[in-house]
Amino acid sequence: MAFGFGVLRLSPAAFWSMTPRELAAAANGLYGRRAVAPSRRTFDELMRAFPDGARR
Repeated sequence: MAFGFGVLRLSPAAFWSMTPRELAAAANGLYGRRAVAPSRRTFDELMRAFPDGARR
């Protein structure tokens, strides 16, 4: 709600009538699209480069 009222400055009626998809589109318009998850290969490379340490 803080994003809708404070950042977008929507009225309560406009905020509550928005769909989640419309709210996400507004956020993407301001901040850009979210990053996607890394591929399995990239994830495995990161795990090798930055191991958590010994496992029990």
